[in-house]
Amino acid sequence: MDQEVAVKRIYEYLIKAWNDRDAEKMASLFTESGESIGFDGSLSKGRDEIISHLKPIFRDHPTPPFVNKVKDVKFIGTHTAIIRAIAGMIPPGESDIKPDVNTHHTLVLEHKEDEWKIELFQNTPAQFHGRPELVEEMTNELREMIR
Repeated sequence: MDQEVAVKRIYEYLIKAWNDRDAEKMASLFTESGESIGFDGSLSKGRDEIISHLKPIFRDHPTPPFVNKVKDVKFIGTHTAIIRAIAGMIPPGESDIKPDVNTHHTLVLEHKEDEWKIELFQNTPAQFHGRPELVEEMTNELREMIR
């Protein structure tokens, strides 16, 4: 399999696990020491912490599904890849993306023992303070992924 396709597939699995509200599946995509930085800045280190952080979120909050688009895949050597993507969310009962929760996703992946795993996932709010045209541009780009 093409390495770029393989790396993108891991990101797709991450998004599917979030959309399915499956903390264990999300954590399984990380290396043992992998880290996740959430939308609010929360840091979870290691699979067990990632599960402990996500389970109450999925249990106590109606987390909207992500709509996403990979913007770039970059390889650093043969064992490291970086994915940069954008994502938005459609709240339950609504049909459009909620722009105030648009985000940039950055993943660092490691190829080890013939598989790609996430070493770092960072979910950064894309608010573009004082530049509403950039929020609108991102939202419109994500809306294209719905159609």
